Amino acid sequence: MSDGPAIDVRGLTKIFSGRTVVDNVDLKIPEGQICGFLGPNGSGKTTTLRLICGLLIPDGGEGEVLGLDLLRDRHRIKEQIGYMTQKFGLFGDLTIRENLEFIARVYGLDRRGERVDAALERLGLETRSDQLAGKLSGGWKQRLALAACVLHEPRILLLDEPTAGVDPQARREFWDQIHQLAREGMTVLVSTHYMDEAERCHEIAYIAYGVMLVRGTADEVVAQSGLHALSGEGKGADRLAAEIEGLPGVEMAVPFGTTLHVCGTDPDKLRAAVEPWKERFRWREAEPTLEDVFIHMMRNAHDNSVIERP
Repeated sequence: MSDGPAIDVRGLTKIFSGRTVVDNVDLKIPEGQICGFLGPNGSGKTTTLRLICGLLIPDGGEGEVLGLDLLRDRHRIKEQIGYMTQKFGLFGDLTIRENLEFIARVYGLDRRGERVDAALERLGLETRSDQLAGKLSGGWKQRLALAACVLHEPRILLLDEPTAGVDPQARREFWDQIHQLAREGMTVLVSTHYMDEAERCHEIAYIAYGVMLVRGTADEVVAQSGLHALSGEGKGADRLAAEIEGLPGVEMAVPFGTTLHVCGTDPDKLRAAVEPWKERFRWREAEPTLEDVFIHMMRNAHDNSVIERP
């Protein structure tokens, strides 16, 4: 591992049909770190990943990836990156082993059989190596896709919502693999909508409609949001959401089981909003969640995909 960051881009910009999809984004990720990329659909996460790995050419900005110039060295950068797309992109009518052997040939790898065997073992695919990829469940397809991404031993791994549609156990096993890769020095940038996954990252970056809004550890992002929360407990507290949400100072009122989670930026107004129900329910201070921050930022971000008519 070198002393410099694995990814260091500045002012990254991409425009499609007059719309700025990625707007002056700065992103620096140290080697061996896992960075979670959060944001609403259409916020520019996938485009940013494609700009970093050289699949798209930026309309503005500069930077280095693994010490290589983002603009001049795109082909050399591609050789050292593994990119896992949202949609399963391998061959359904080939077996797991045949898919990996094909990928090894595409990259022109030496010791192909040895590398494929190692990948099968690492991802727990040995016993299924002769199964057709198209017959696999979502979790097993995910393992195969990850095996294909790291077969050429990249130094950076880009993952675009890799666990969408898979069960909790498969997601946990996937993340165990990601952390193992990071321990071995691989840098990971992963876009996700799952807040529990974001919390497993070393740091997170929130982008909304092309603009980077906040960056830091999960705790730092929550602290920077300026949000405060109360939790209401008592029989029927969860049924108050519709009455309380929208009151002055209340940005969100969300049932969690039998409790009610109330959130806003002004703690005094928040307490005043629940005052009429203080005799019926017990209210206590609570920690805002990463989901609270996500929704708060999404509601306050300007959606540049909406055409404003005069």
